Amino acid sequence: MSDTASTFPAVLITGANGFVGQRLAQTLHQAAYPLRLCTRKTWQLPNAEQNPAKPSANIHYFAVGDLSDKTDWSTALTVDGEAVEVVVHCAARVHVMNDTSADPLAAFRALNRDASIALAQQAANAGVKHFIYLSSVKVNGEQTTGGKAFQESDTPVPSDPYGISKCEAEQALLAIGAKTGMAVSIIRPPLVYGDGVAANFLSMLRWVRKGIPLPLGAIRNQRSLVYVANLVDFIRHCMLRPEAAQQIYLISDDHDLSTSALLRAAAKAQNKPARLLPVPAVFLYVGATLLGKRAIADRLCGSLQVDISKAKRDLQWTPPYSVEQGLQDSVRSFER
Repeated sequence: MSDTASTFPAVLITGANGFVGQRLAQTLHQAAYPLRLCTRKTWQLPNAEQNPAKPSANIHYFAVGDLSDKTDWSTALTVDGEAVEVVVHCAARVHVMNDTSADPLAAFRALNRDASIALAQQAANAGVKHFIYLSSVKVNGEQTTGGKAFQESDTPVPSDPYGISKCEAEQALLAIGAKTGMAVSIIRPPLVYGDGVAANFLSMLRWVRKGIPLPLGAIRNQRSLVYVANLVDFIRHCMLRPEAAQQIYLISDDHDLSTSALLRAAAKAQNKPARLLPVPAVFLYVGATLLGKRAIADRLCGSLQVDISKAKRDLQWTPPYSVEQGLQDSVRSFER
């Protein structure tokens, strides 16, 4: 794949201050892409001015407020009379373990489906060539069994409001692409990690760092993960490959790990011992169920694997970074 500054498309990124959006913006800025960065509130890309060879004047910022199907994207989609060529839609209402919304499905649909449809339709009307939607493996389902990994051709079986809203958005966006001729690419990552990771993955790193004994030494599941730099590399790859049009892709590091293996690798990345107790998974499930935490046990003990052979075969893409590199990067989340 050959990149030259003269052929770089102008890219609009929504959710540009988020975990994936910011890493994508930093990577594209370093490569001298013209950027249109959209966030809810006023924000600027950290350290964007430090590289004089890639001036920050090449970045336009847009504070668009809370996203809805009424959001007007016209100013961000057209700069100096020219439409951006690529939209990467990272903004979303993210999955949470304990949603306190009165109607979670309606809330997820409003942002993840309806606001996405409005953006895609406006993008198509403005002449955008390629719309890339960051979806989720939860469209496929929550777990895999029998060593059979999820594939893009599987019938979607989302089971929670987040997954349902993402699935409905995918279908609507592909329909817009088919009707208007705008290329649409859907990317379904599993858990994304790296520098800046939060929530449960960061908690896991902290448990290992503190030497807390964990009852997970006997877990023999298999889970796919994706390092954020690998995901960003694939997004950029999609941007430059016409074969990605009207396609759905599952993405991972191409190296599945059991929970116990992941904890040992996380310990190694921090030069700490892994203190894992070999408690059988059945006992963990019983205990978690009694405490009302069955979903946590499913994540720790269940399998979720994705098959990335389509991306490797059709786009000639392989993850450029290893799990070890990703975990080393993740440690920086609390070592600054």
